[in-house]
Amino acid sequence: MPTKNSLQFLKDLAKNNNKPWFDINRSRYEVAKADIQSMVAELIPSISVFDPPIGNLAVKECTFRINRDVRFSKNKSPYKINMSAYFSQGGKKASVAGYYFHFEPGKSYAAGGFYSPQAEELSKIRQEIDYSLDDWKKILSQKKFKKYFPDGVDGIESLVRPPKGYDESNPAIHYLKMKHFIVSKPFTDAEVQSKTLVKDLAETFSIMKPMIDFLNRAVE
Repeated sequence: MPTKNSLQFLKDLAKNNNKPWFDINRSRYEVAKADIQSMVAELIPSISVFDPPIGNLAVKECTFRINRDVRFSKNKSPYKINMSAYFSQGGKKASVAGYYFHFEPGKSYAAGGFYSPQAEELSKIRQEIDYSLDDWKKILSQKKFKKYFPDGVDGIESLVRPPKGYDESNPAIHYLKMKHFIVSKPFTDAEVQSKTLVKDLAETFSIMKPMIDFLNRAVE
């Protein structure tokens, strides 16, 4: 489970994001990494209760490396200042909707949906929302869904104009302009250190499951 020491390591890393410091503090990183991996190991079977295929995943198929890919980034800091995991059919590399946990001091959150679908996948999602708008809105209007995700679906980025083939008057245009389809719920530092974290995350993910199913049905 994430601990006070895990949080402190990430805080210190944010202030000392360089290889010499990281090498000196590698043992602290390994402890923090083990904390997250143990949490993920518990979370996988908890998610599989309501999404059985997730139960086939191994921890390494869900967790991300702390090293950043700086080849095409202006930010050349070598390390991420967070730890995270993604749970979906096929694991973290699969291009499908799934569940995400982000662990970062003061900025932890649980999220889910489809981030940055490719052009063909995005087209299919838009088509499904257009054809099944009532079903989509029914999912988003569920009482528990609105309680957990009061901000609704966040497109993060949206088109200024309607996508090709759609008109501004389309009743689904707000969603059709989206490039991503994400919901999220913040977790405080105290909450991520709680003994109930796995239970709380699993419950949060279970609420977004109908949306995940809708998105995956669209691209399958």
